[in-house]
This record gives sequence, C-alpha cells and structure tokens, in this order.
Amino acid sequence: MVTSRGWDSWRTPYNARMQTSPPPFYQRYQPWRRGVEVGYWVVQYLVSALANSITVTMDVERAQLGFKPWQPVVWETSSAVMGLVLVPAVVWFTRRFPLHLDTWRRVLPIHLVGSLLWSILHVLGMVALRKLAYASIGDHYDFGSWWRELGYEYLKDVRSYAGVVLTIEGYRFILRRLQGEASVLDVPDEGPPLEPVDRPERFLVRKLGREFLIAANDIEWLQASGNYVNLRVRGHDYPLRSTLASIEAKLDPACFTRIHRSYMVNLDRIASIEPLDTGDARIHLSDGGSLPCSRTYRGGLKQSVGLDTGG
Repeated sequence: MVTSRGWDSWRTPYNARMQTSPPPFYQRYQPWRRGVEVGYWVVQYLVSALANSITVTMDVERAQLGFKPWQPVVWETSSAVMGLVLVPAVVWFTRRFPLHLDTWRRVLPIHLVGSLLWSILHVLGMVALRKLAYASIGDHYDFGSWWRELGYEYLKDVRSYAGVVLTIEGYRFILRRLQGEASVLDVPDEGPPLEPVDRPERFLVRKLGREFLIAANDIEWLQASGNYVNLRVRGHDYPLRSTLASIEAKLDPACFTRIHRSYMVNLDRIASIEPLDTGDARIHLSDGGSLPCSRTYRGGLKQSVGLDTGG
C-alpha cells in the first residue's frame, strides 16, 4: 500500500466538523429507501390487479359472456405481474433519458419508442403467463388476432407507461428537493463575475426553497449518475446536472483528478492508495471511506500526487 507519507507538505487538513443536529429527513430515509421503492410498486400492481379483476368480473357477468370467474383474475394478474417486472427497465430508461421541463421535447420521441417496446414486452409476457395458467388446468388460451390485439393493448399500455414514467420522475424531483441540487454560479446580468465562471470556486445549492454556497475545495469526491454528477460534501450528496467530463474541465486539476470513468476525487481527501492485483487501485479517504481507481487513471493519479509512475 502506498501511504500518504510525504504528502503532508501539500495536503490541506480536513477539519470539517461532524453535525450535531439531527440528520435531515433525506438521510433518515436512505436506509428505508430501497424497501419503500420496491414496496410501492408491488402494492401498486397488487391493488391494480385486484381492482381490475373485480371490475372485469362484474362486466363479464353483466354482459353474460360466459367466462369462468377465475379467468378475469388470470388476465389481470398476468398483466400486473409483467408490468411489475418491467418497472426496473423503465427506471433505467428514465435515468438514460430523463424527462425534464428543459429536455422533454428532445426525449419525448425516444419515450414514445420506449412505450412501444414496453407494450410489446408486456403483451408477450402476459400472453405467455396466461397460456401457462390455462395449460396448468388443461385449458387453452387464445389471444385472438395479434395485430388487432397488439394495437388495442398499446392504447392501454402507452397510458400505463406514461404513468410509470411520471411517477418515477416526480419521485426523483421530490428527492432532489429534499437532497438539495447544485449548480454552477451563472454570469451576472450586470458587471463582471465575482469569480471565474470557467474555474468555479463555489457552487450554488438549492434545497427546499433555500439557497447556500459550497466551496469547491469542500467537495470530497464526485460521482457520475446518469445526467447528473453527485457532489459529495461532508457526508451529503448534491446532484449537479452535468456530465463528469464537463465538470472535470471546470475544476482545478491541481485539486481534483479523475480516478475512474465515474469518479473524481479531491486530492486533499486522499489518505492512501492501495494497489490491487488486477492493476486497479483502491483510494482510501481521510474520512475512512474508499473509492475505486481504474488502471486507466492510476498513472494520472500518481502524477497528480507527485509519486513515481514507474511502479
């Protein structure tokens, strides 16, 4: 392991104090977050399957169509199961193509294609489940004319897809408001900027209607997350709508360096570098945390901290 010995002449001590006030709701929510998210979708589709089964059964009985009581339950349950299975795909897709007020015109056609793929996968999956359910009791399920039924199902599925996307984006918006969202200080309308815009020394954070500044030197590390970069500051993550490459070009290379395609680190926060057998490395931070360093960026890291790159 390469320790930080010899670096003390240029390292700035990290004396950030631990907060004594109770952690905000966003932090208290994090241990429960995954369970709440999964639980929400499970309950939502369970309730949907139950309610739709009841209403379809009532419609069938009212129209005297002659279907058995278990058939509407199979139809609606199979549809709900496939909808639930496809939710993670939509979560990934909305990270890749987020639907925001300033991007919706550009990404809306992409989401229309996404809704078509969603519908096709949804229909194929639910038909397969229905055939299995019918076959298990010695019966046969007939979906009907595929072209006609696919069109019919898409008219329903496009609304379901839109509902899932809007729910995900609305939930993320609320989390960003609770977490606080960072932005680079803009050029003032009048007069020269107080600091270089292309090399910002501070970032503006908006959180629940309040605004405050964080110093660039207080950023411990940065992580790419879809169309955002999370700024880690004193145990808090503040998302900045930018790419890691773009923000890398703005930060001082004497203070920050790239260590991974998804990570940058403040050099003052590095405690030691642990080489790994794979050629990668693990960065140990002064607060006890660690970050990955890929072999691609390992040489640049050593140069940044003034170590010999020959080994």
